Amino acid sequence: MASFVKKTLALAVLAASAPVLYAQTSASKVELWGIVDAAVRHTNNEGPGQDGKTQLLGGGMSQSRWGINVEEDLGGGSKALVVLENRLNADDGSVSTPFFQLAHVGLQGPYGRITAGRQWNVLFDVVTSTYASFPYSPYMEAYKPELGMAMGARTSNALKYTFATPDRSFVGSLQYSFDERNDSRAIDAITPTGTTPEALNAYANALRNAIGAQAANTLQGGALKTMGGYLRYGASGAAIGAGYLRTTLPGGTDVDAYTLGGSYRTGPWYFSTGYGLNKAKFTTTANPLSVQARRNALDSAILGQFWSGQTNGGFQPGDANKRQLFKIGVGYQATSQLNVGMHYFRGKQSGSTTGTSNGTANFYVAVADYAFSKRTDAYFGVDHTSISGGSAIELDPVSHARSRSGITLGLRHRF
Repeated sequence: MASFVKKTLALAVLAASAPVLYAQTSASKVELWGIVDAAVRHTNNEGPGQDGKTQLLGGGMSQSRWGINVEEDLGGGSKALVVLENRLNADDGSVSTPFFQLAHVGLQGPYGRITAGRQWNVLFDVVTSTYASFPYSPYMEAYKPELGMAMGARTSNALKYTFATPDRSFVGSLQYSFDERNDSRAIDAITPTGTTPEALNAYANALRNAIGAQAANTLQGGALKTMGGYLRYGASGAAIGAGYLRTTLPGGTDVDAYTLGGSYRTGPWYFSTGYGLNKAKFTTTANPLSVQARRNALDSAILGQFWSGQTNGGFQPGDANKRQLFKIGVGYQATSQLNVGMHYFRGKQSGSTTGTSNGTANFYVAVADYAFSKRTDAYFGVDHTSISGGSAIELDPVSHARSRSGITLGLRHRF
C-alpha cells in the first residue's frame, strides 16, 4: 500500500509540473503594466442646493488600472493570448466590480485573432482606434460624452474575431455575446395584490427595488446578448471607420447603436470628427400593470444608466428612446512635452411620448497635457455642459441642473 501511495504521489507531481516545464520551453512573454491617475476636480451646480463640489478623483485623464498581458509563441506564426485588467480608484484604493474589467483568452494566427471573455466592445474599439478625442490619451476620464453612446464599452461572455491586412490599413472585428439567462423573469413575477392605493404602492415599491437590483447586476459585468462589428481604414495620416452593435436588454428591448467617423494627422495637428446613434425599440403597451410594462421599465433603467452620468457627460433620458451625438475636435502638439486639445459634442434626444424628454445638449472640453517624461505627465482640463428642451431633461435627479462647468487638475504615471 505504501509503495502504491508513493507511486501515485510521484505521478501527481509529474502531472502538475508538466505544463510548467512545457511553458519554459516555449517563447512566451508576461507583461505587468499599469496607470495610476489622481486629480482634483471642481464642479458647480451640484447637489440639492446646486452648490459647488470639490473632490479628489481616482482618475481624471485615465482610469487608474493595472493589468497582465500574456503571449505564448505556438509556432507557425500563431500565438496564445491572455489579458487581465483591474480598474481601481487611486483616491481611496477601492476596486471595480467585477474585479477584472477585462478578462479574456485567445488565439492569434495568420487569419486573425479570436478572443473569448469580457472585452472591449466593437463600438469602443472603432472610436478609440480611429477618431478618439485626443491623440495622446483617447478620452478624458472625468468627462467623456462619447462613451455614453458605446453601450457600456465592455461586454461580458463575448466572442470576438478580429482581422487585419498585413499592413494593417484595413482592420475589422465581429462580436457576439451570450445573455446567459439575464432576463426579466424576476421582474415578471412581481404582480399587484390588489387595486387599492396601498396594494398599488406596495407593488410599485417592490418593482422599483427589483429593477434597481437587476439593473445594477447587469451593469456590473452582467451578461447581455450582443451582435455587431466594425471596419476601419487608415493610411497616410488619415483614418475612417464605422461600427454597429445590437444589444438586447433583459426585458427583450433591442438597442441598435451606430457610429461613423474619421481623423487626420499632419505634423503637430490632429483633427477628428464622428457621429453616434442609439435607438431603443421598446414594445409598446397601453396597460401600465402589464408584464410588458414591467419589462420596459427594467430595460429603460438599464439604458438610462448607459446614457446618464457625469463621467459620460450624460443627462437623464426620461421616456426618450433615441439619442444622437455629433463630435468634432482638434489637437496640437505645441512642444515635445506639451499637448493641447479641444472638443465639441452636440447631443440630441428624441422619441419622448410626452415631449418633456426631447431636447439637446452641448458639451465642451479643453485639455492641456504636459509630459515630464515618457511615463509621467500632468494635465489641466476645463469642461462645460448645457441642456435645452423638455422640462424633464436634466443632468441628474438630485440637483436638477441643466448646466454644469468643471475644472480638473491631475497627475498620471504609467508603468
